[in-house]
Amino acid sequence: MARNIQSLERAAAMLRLLAGGERRLGLSDIASTLGLAKGTAHGILRTLQQEGFVEQDEASGRYQLGAELLRLGNSYLDVHELRARALVWTDDLARSSGESVYLGVLHQQGVLIVHHVFRPDDSRQVLEVGAMHPLHSTALGKVLSAYDPVAHSEVAEGERKEFTPRTVTGAEEFEGVLALTRARGWGADVEETWEGVASVAAPVHDRRRLPVGAVGITGAVERVCDGGELRSELVAAVRDCARAVSRDLGASRF
Repeated sequence: MARNIQSLERAAAMLRLLAGGERRLGLSDIASTLGLAKGTAHGILRTLQQEGFVEQDEASGRYQLGAELLRLGNSYLDVHELRARALVWTDDLARSSGESVYLGVLHQQGVLIVHHVFRPDDSRQVLEVGAMHPLHSTALGKVLSAYDPVAHSEVAEGERKEFTPRTVTGAEEFEGVLALTRARGWGADVEETWEGVASVAAPVHDRRRLPVGAVGITGAVERVCDGGELRSELVAAVRDCARAVSRDLGASRF
């Protein structure tokens, strides 16, 4: 069994202590509350301060939570705001398309599914919220890679695994796929990740006009495609959904 890292446990305890108080805390208060030697507590606080997680008041010398935690917290809240704003529109998309709807965001080297609306029929389905999908082969991932510079860096520098004979893995060819995605405003995956499965996705932007996620539908090729091409009415429905969510997030001209 892996052992916990004591210094990290102590740092987490300090952050929880500072988060729970209504006032700044001094070194002695923090050390005595957590049962630590002052030298140990000061060393951890100094490290947290250097990373921006803790700030020290110059006049009193007391400590409080830092701005970096606020930034991280806002990032967490942004994902939940995205999901909350998308609930109604993704439900409507599932009903109108008859297919499963996914809402994804960039996470590490993949697409994190933050919302999943089941296909509106009686078939057995598995909830995929929390699942990770690849960036380079899925429609959601291509959209994120095309519009988000961070996602583009991740996919350009990472491994592009071949899941099916249709998966695009070459660097130059993949850049062409991203250029096409930007040009038409949506991404496609026709049996590039899973045999017999096709997807279409479009970007979601926030009030700063930054890409914050992607929304798309996924279903059997025979339902989603016509003559080997994605059905135009489904592409239009996905783009309309993405625009509606973007507008609810304060974006304009999307």
